[in-house]
Amino acid sequence: MKHSVNALILSGYGLNCDNETAFAFEQAGARAERVHINALISGQKTLEDFHILAFVGGFSWGDDHGAGVIQAHRMKTRLGKDMVAFVERGGLVIGICNGFQTLVNLGLLPGIDGDYATRSVALIANDCGNFRDDWVTLAVNTASPCVFTKGIASLDLPIRHGEGKFFCEPDILAALAANSQVVMRYADESGAPAKGRFPQNPNGSVDDIAGICDTTGRVFGLMPHPEAYNHPTNHPHWPLQKEKAVRSGQSPVFAFPTDGIRLFLNGVDFVKTEVS
Repeated sequence: MKHSVNALILSGYGLNCDNETAFAFEQAGARAERVHINALISGQKTLEDFHILAFVGGFSWGDDHGAGVIQAHRMKTRLGKDMVAFVERGGLVIGICNGFQTLVNLGLLPGIDGDYATRSVALIANDCGNFRDDWVTLAVNTASPCVFTKGIASLDLPIRHGEGKFFCEPDILAALAANSQVVMRYADESGAPAKGRFPQNPNGSVDDIAGICDTTGRVFGLMPHPEAYNHPTNHPHWPLQKEKAVRSGQSPVFAFPTDGIRLFLNGVDFVKTEVS
């Protein structure tokens, strides 16, 4: 069934990627609305009016007590039941960078066995000891149920984080692997596993994990920023690719959609075809 897809883009204290994320969803064909966290808490806006909920990047509440901790606490105590109900009725959730950190603190990820309340994984300080602002190559697990990565085997995306190291205990890691919930891993330029090597794995994540989903594939969190790759000229190799084309007598090709927009397109298309 074809219909308008409504995406709620969270905004609020310290968040700074809401405009880019809204733009990315609009490029993918959704109606994106930036909504302040307080508007949800007060009831001025309700999740029932939306198909997709996006937790965006930034530094919510300055990350003063850990990345995403205060945002998660505030939303869980005031909107916890509403968010679980949103997921259970088929809504899509994407958490990017600080949004991913918030989702794991909320317990919405990894959502093993439908448990959306228990915190069982963490995103902690980068092993390199500093903030990383770079581009990474990602290998996508095509066996994953993740809605957002359907039909994608690899992609390049930018990162910018200081607390992006994915960590969990061995039993949780085994469960994630068994359920194909590990959606994407850091890789080298050929697509081979990073195997913990820096800077291909920029933060020391266990098993090179860059993104995971819940068991339904409808809740997805990742550290890289797909919304920041919304035009071909965002990619650092674009000038080189353009020059190679010019020197070979060809016209530069501006490929669209970009790797980043493809993720949003998958989410929007899923709602159009699967949600009544």
